Amino acid sequence: MEKIIKPVSGYLAIFLALVSLLAALILFIWSSAQGIGSYAFFASIFFLAGIFILKGVIIVNPNHSRVLTFFGKYIGTVKENGLMWVNPLYKTAHLSLRAHNHNGQQLKVNDKLGNPIEIAAVTVWRVKDTYKASFEVDNYLQYVNVQSEAAVRHLAVSYSYDRMEDNESSEDITLRDGGDKVNEMLEKELNERLSPAGISVLEARISHLAYAPEIAGAMLQRQQATAIVAARTKIVEGAVGMVELALDRLSQKDIVVLDEERKAAMVSNLLVVLCGESKVAPVVNTGTLHQ
Repeated sequence: MEKIIKPVSGYLAIFLALVSLLAALILFIWSSAQGIGSYAFFASIFFLAGIFILKGVIIVNPNHSRVLTFFGKYIGTVKENGLMWVNPLYKTAHLSLRAHNHNGQQLKVNDKLGNPIEIAAVTVWRVKDTYKASFEVDNYLQYVNVQSEAAVRHLAVSYSYDRMEDNESSEDITLRDGGDKVNEMLEKELNERLSPAGISVLEARISHLAYAPEIAGAMLQRQQATAIVAARTKIVEGAVGMVELALDRLSQKDIVVLDEERKAAMVSNLLVVLCGESKVAPVVNTGTLHQ
C-alpha cells in the first residue's frame, strides 16, 4: 500500500552541505600551509559529508511525486512540493500526479448484433496510488493504453449500435442513443480495469462512433427508409382524422347525403389529396352527382 512520508527540508540540508564543504576547504588550506596531515584527513571527512548531503536533495514539483526505495524495499512516497532532503542511499523514481488525456485510436469491432462499427473513446485519468502504479504493473502507461482499448471493445460488443426494430418503448441501451449512460458504463469499467495499477479515471467519453464503411451505405438507406415510414405514418393518421371529421360535419349539417359508395369515393379522393407528395389538379364536375 502507498505510504506518504514527509522528508526533511532541503534548505537546511543545503546549508549544512555548504558549511561542510567550506570547512573542508579551510582545512585543506591549513593542511597545505602548516603541513599537518590530520587537517587533510578531517578535510576529506567534511568534503565527503558535504557531497553525501547534497546527493540527498530532491525537488518535487506541484502535482508530482517521488517514490523512494532502499535496496529493493519500498520506503514511501513524497508528495509534498518544494526542496526536500531524503537519505542519499534511497533510490528515487519520479511519478506525475497530473491528469492525463488518452485519445484512443479508432477501433473496428462488431457490435452486439454483429454489425461492423468504428468506435473510439477519450479518457481522462490520473495516478491515485503511486505504489500500485510503480510496483503492481510493469509499465502503467502501456497498461492504461491496453486496458482502455479492451474496455472500449467490450462496450462495443455488449450493445448494439442502433435498434433494428422501431420500438421506442424498449429499455435496451444502444451505443448511438445511450448518451451519458454509455459513458458512465465505460467510465465504470475503466475504473475497474485500471484500479490494480492505482489509476483513477476522471472521465471517459465516446469520441467517435459510426458504421464501418462497407455497411455504412446500406445502414443509411435503412435509416432513411425508417424516417420515411415514420413520416408517412403520421401523415396517414392525420389524413384519416381529417376525412373522419369532414364526413361527420357533412352528416351533421345535412349539406349532402352520400351513400356508402360515394362515401368510399370521397374517402379515396381525400386520402389521395392529403397523402400525395405532388400537387393535386382539381377536376370540376359540371354534371350531376352520378356523372
